This record gives sequence, structure tokens and C-alpha cells, in this order.
Amino acid sequence: MLHSDSDTTRIQILDAVSDKDFAHPFTRDIFLLSQSLFIQGIRPTTVEIFKEGMKYGYIKSQKDREQIAHIAEHYIDDENISYWIGKVKDASKGRSLQRFLKVYANRLSNDQNDISELIRQASGELFSIAQNIENEKVLTGKDLAEYGEQRIKSRVEAYRKAQEDAKFPDEAVIPLEGVPTGFATLDKMSLGYKAGDLIVLGAQTGHGKTAFAIATSKAVCVEAGESLYYLNTEMSKEQLVDRWAPIMAGEPMQQIRTGSLTNQQMERVLEGFRPLSEAKFYTDDKPLTRLTPQRTEIKIRKYQMQFGIKIAIIDYVGRMQKLQKGLEEWQVLEQIVKSMKELAQELGIAIMVLAQLNPDGSLQGAKRIKNECDMMFTLEPASLEEEGKKKRKSRKPVNGTVQREANYYLHIEKARDFASNRDIPLFFDTAKQQIREVKGSGNDAPPLPPEPPPEKKDEGLFSNWHELGKEIDYREE
Repeated sequence: MLHSDSDTTRIQILDAVSDKDFAHPFTRDIFLLSQSLFIQGIRPTTVEIFKEGMKYGYIKSQKDREQIAHIAEHYIDDENISYWIGKVKDASKGRSLQRFLKVYANRLSNDQNDISELIRQASGELFSIAQNIENEKVLTGKDLAEYGEQRIKSRVEAYRKAQEDAKFPDEAVIPLEGVPTGFATLDKMSLGYKAGDLIVLGAQTGHGKTAFAIATSKAVCVEAGESLYYLNTEMSKEQLVDRWAPIMAGEPMQQIRTGSLTNQQMERVLEGFRPLSEAKFYTDDKPLTRLTPQRTEIKIRKYQMQFGIKIAIIDYVGRMQKLQKGLEEWQVLEQIVKSMKELAQELGIAIMVLAQLNPDGSLQGAKRIKNECDMMFTLEPASLEEEGKKKRKSRKPVNGTVQREANYYLHIEKARDFASNRDIPLFFDTAKQQIREVKGSGNDAPPLPPEPPPEKKDEGLFSNWHELGKEIDYREE
């Protein structure tokens, strides 16, 4: 790990090996130091190990320095790392087996032991060592009942506290068990995206997949202060900024892209970036091309290890490379969904996967994909109903201050823990890339913010540019 240039190799080592796998205390300390440096984003080279080891007291003597030099001399090629991980794990199992044999040799010397019971216990422990599952335990009915009592009491306490802290006493506030979804009704139904959840969102090209993902990112990172990894396969850094700016500032994206902003508009855009600068939003500096399920897993593990992310968003799986020729896109999607569900459960995070719908609004392989995920949504334009392709009733806000008909629906195709086959009416402001829940749809979502007041004439530098960003109709009379 001290010589490797590959984060993939380091993640592979840190994921497979723990400090308990090393017999010598000094070796354990150096492993933990290397792990700590990597989590901080520092490459654990020999130089860094010497520097940090002496700083924190790991390296105290000439003998310690010689041991570091000895470790550094033994170069292991990245291609052989799996072999050496296996050797470390086998040595660790061997020590566990030695401890096991010593314990049961002592027990056998006691005539008071029930031999049949001793054999039963020994066989169970030996199997655990062989399968490397020594950290697993059996849950009894008593364990579940005690955990259930604790969980219910905790929920009731959290609910009552939320009502006491509510800004509006007449509104029922539901405490979330996961990160917020960004939509009040979905929060109340799902209690948030929880650890181990896999969420699949489908939409057609140009119908809001990325806007939905960034709205989720805003709710998680900016509003709730939680950590999120955005795995971006398409957009450059410049394009990603152009997506965030209108969502945060409420200004038209086209004007932001062209720079045709008044001074007041520019100030709102700049002000909108300030909360983002403090948010725990993490992404890569370039879009991830040549993406495979394995590389996706490695990237998510890295960000979870370094930043403690609560949710990862993959935008989108249509860019994944096929590892096997001849596979249909839905088969690739099914493989990805299955592996991401396992990863979400292992890491204790939520993972959202964005997928592209067919022209008719369907998702190939949907039945199999639904079996793997916890929630499956489709983002559908309301215009489909007018064309007779969907039989869903259009709803309008009744109590909201802004009377706008929903132009999109979030259709809940599958939900493991709450009612499915439901629709949440949304308003998608394509100019500002903002997706909001429509007020008056049977929920207590807050009303849409009022439109900003008319601009006063701006005598500043941009005063003559504000018309440049407006759309021009080039159609013939």
C-alpha cells in the first residue's frame, strides 16, 4: 500500500483487511495510520508514514524506523495484491485457530464439562473461523423484542420532540429515519432514504433526471447537512455548476449560461453558491467515463471511507460499459441494481440509481429490477395524460398561494415499506431547473415561494445585457 499509485488497490486492501489481521502491535499501528491518512485524502507513502508516525508517537526508536524501512523494502505489485491479501487473511485465521485449540484443550481437561455440549459449541466456532464470520451473531426472539421496544420508544420520543420544536404547531412533523428526499409527501411516506435502501428513478431523456438528483442533493447536503456522493457520468464541472446555480438562486439557467444577468440577479446567483460552499457535497472533478459496476463500487467505497457519505447518486446507469458482449441494456441495469443493493446494505448507506425510460414510458426489465430495489419511481410529464397514454387524474393545488397545475408526476412504482402505485404532483420549472411539490395535493408541503418583485432599472455594468438571455422565436410568420 505504501508503493501503490492506485486508489483502487488501497480501497481493496482497506476493505478486506482490518487491524485485527496483524499479529504484531507495531504492524497494526502502521496499518491504522495508513488507513487514517487515506481517509483524510493523503496518500500513505513511506515519507508520510515517517512524518505522521513520529508526529503522533507511533515511531519512537531506531528499531521502529528500521521496521518501517523493512516494510517499505518489500514491494508488492498491484496485480498480486489479491494473493497477498489472502496470505494475510490466512495467517489471521491460523492464529484464530490456535487460540481456539488452546481454549478447548483447557476445557477438555475439566471433567465437569458436558462433552456433547462442548463439541456443539466447538463445531459452531470452528465453522465461524472457516467462513470468516466470527463477528456475526444469532438474533433470538428476545433480542428482537428488546430491540423493538427500544426502537418504538425512540420513535415516539423523536416524534413528540419534533412536535414541540415545530414552527407551525398545527402541522404534524414526522421525524425522518434517513436522509430527506426533498419532497414533503415522500418524506412522510418513506421517512427518508434509509441506510441500505436502493432507489431507482426512471425518466425519459430531457425530463428531469438530473434536476431531480440535484434537488435530492440540495435537500440532503444543503438543508440537512448530511454527506452525499454524486457519481456523474456525463457533465463537465462547468455544466454541473450551471445546473446548481439556477436551483440555488431561482434564476433562469439560460441567462446564467449566457451571463445576461443584471447586478441584482448576479448577486442572487453568487449568494446562492454560499450555502453550497459549506455543504458536504462530493463529486469527481471530471465525468466518469468507461464506468463499470466494479469501478462504481470502488468509487462509492472510497467516498464512504473518506467522507462518511449517507447516500450516493449514480447519474446515470445508461453510461455503464457492458462487461459481457450481447447483453441488453436492461440486463446490465439489472446487474448494476443487484450489486448496488448489496453495497448499500454492506456500507449502511442509501444509493439512488438514475435510469432512462423507453419512449413509451416503460423500463425494460422493470419486474426484475423491482425485486431488487426498495423504492422505484418514474418521473412522468403530465402531458402524457392529455395524449391518452396514462390514466391518471390531473390535480391542482387548492390551498397554495400559487395556483399552478402539476406538469409532472412522481409515480411510486414500488415501495417496500409504504403504499405504492401512488402519484405525487410536481411542478418542474424547466427554465430554473427546479422541481417542487404542488401545494394542495393532499399533503402539507410548504407553498411555492412568491415570484421575485420586478427588477428596478439597473445602472450597473450589466444593465444593457439583460435582454441577451431571452429566447428568440426564429419561426417564420
